[in-house]
Amino acid sequence: MAIGLYFSAPIRYADGVRLQEALVRARQEGLIPDTIIFLEHKPVVTLGRRGRKNFLLAQPEQLQKLGVDLELSSRGGDVTFHGPGQLVMYPIIKLGSVEADAHRYLSSLEEVAIRTAGDFGLSAYRRAGMNGAWTDAGKIAAIGFFLKRWVTMHGMSFNVSLDLAGFSLIVGCGLVGEKVSSLREQLGERCPSLETVRTAMARHFSEVCKRPLEMAVAPDVSHPELRRLLDEWGGAR
Repeated sequence: MAIGLYFSAPIRYADGVRLQEALVRARQEGLIPDTIIFLEHKPVVTLGRRGRKNFLLAQPEQLQKLGVDLELSSRGGDVTFHGPGQLVMYPIIKLGSVEADAHRYLSSLEEVAIRTAGDFGLSAYRRAGMNGAWTDAGKIAAIGFFLKRWVTMHGMSFNVSLDLAGFSLIVGCGLVGEKVSSLREQLGERCPSLETVRTAMARHFSEVCKRPLEMAVAPDVSHPELRRLLDEWGGAR
């Protein structure tokens, strides 16, 4: 049984990375089962391992004035934006021998996004040579992950009801001229709540990745016990 943890309020990207790093080490050591995190981030622009600063359309000082963090990330991919109203899924899972293929895992995450969009009446699809899930109105899910000793880190962001103006600060994923969309943009008042989308995504992840999920609310990132565990697992080798 895998564990699904969800945060009830947006958290900073740096806190999310620290949490993931600790869980990855704990998973590598067999201290925890596969764990899938669902959350929203406070506004942030992240640069992946192949991130190019020329795709930042706002200077760091401008981002700071806007209350948008700027962070380097160990995930694959280029530059992207996260903010409240965007559902982020970080699977911390150990890939089995059948799954131990980055391309197959990427395809699985894309399938989760496509099925999730389909639940709400949107036709989403893959595009050759481009990661993520797309609709006729634009990209709705971005994917970037990192494998360490076959344990996954980072994952997928799915645009539900976030303010798409945040993407005007960047050239999203380095794709010049490509649009970004969301459920809210396409469904208007019919847009489901983030909680409803999270339930759908968790179900599809469980089905596609063959990991039954037991969902639970995560403690606040400042909770003393969580901090203690992060310190303990963060030192695991």
